[in-house]
Amino acid sequence: MVVAWGVGYAGFGLGCELSGTALFGADRLGWVVVAVGSAAAGAGWAAVRRQPSAWLGRALWLLCGLAATAAFSLLMDVLTLVFGEGVDSVPDAVNRALAAAGALLLAGTARARRPAGGARRPAPAPSAAPATVQLAAFAGTLAFVPYVVMKLVWAFGGSFAGISGAEMYDGYRRNGASGLWLTLESWGLDGTVLLAAIGVFLLWALVRPWGQVFPRWTLLLRGRRVPRWLPLAPALLGAATLAPYGVVGTGYLVLCGAGVFGIRQGDFATPGQALEVAWVGIAAFAGYGVALALAARSYWRRTGDAGSVC
Repeated sequence: MVVAWGVGYAGFGLGCELSGTALFGADRLGWVVVAVGSAAAGAGWAAVRRQPSAWLGRALWLLCGLAATAAFSLLMDVLTLVFGEGVDSVPDAVNRALAAAGALLLAGTARARRPAGGARRPAPAPSAAPATVQLAAFAGTLAFVPYVVMKLVWAFGGSFAGISGAEMYDGYRRNGASGLWLTLESWGLDGTVLLAAIGVFLLWALVRPWGQVFPRWTLLLRGRRVPRWLPLAPALLGAATLAPYGVVGTGYLVLCGAGVFGIRQGDFATPGQALEVAWVGIAAFAGYGVALALAARSYWRRTGDAGSVC
């Protein structure tokens, strides 16, 4: 599978170069895609033909990291498509989706082809994350509170940062939001608030024992082991998107506040109002993204067997 993905990814990069399609606004970046895809195809072929080795494992994990980096902000593309809005760039969105698939395939191959290290232990008993990780989960949850309050104020028709709920609703409609999104808004339910609630649920599933064995309220699934990939796949995707986005965005807003950069006002009357709303959003993404990354790492370690890669 890795070989097929590598060939396909390299072909995508070559197609972008031959057609003059820029990726992420930069020329010649398609050749980087070609290089990563070609290297992945070679590493995948070596993994099939050779015995497991440390150098091959390191190469696969390195390529996995590069692919995961290229998948940055895929979650944002998914959310805009779910709610009926278009992505900023179709080639960039395709690149992110292909890169995310490659990262998963490369990680799976790296784990499957690791050198033998003795007998594998049974799956460990359900356990809670260390206190420091649970504290991070609390912080990540609290980071969403100002964001949720701001969104609910708009959804219920109030005003925040000089923008009323009616003006925000008109903006959603102008930007092509889906009928589902507009219906939720008309009921006082903001779509991003619902997504935040799902995100917090995922965060706590990663740090509490019920995220490893289905609890009683899951009815037919109660007592069954939760597949590791079920919480880890969205957690790793979310962490890889939101943590860097939030951290880099925080630095950018600091520079905007210092007057180094100007911030786009959009529908806001003043740059200060736009900056106020941006801080609320970036603080939520940064706090939650970092907490999600820590929780996912802890879950990976607590649910792995003796030979798992941490």
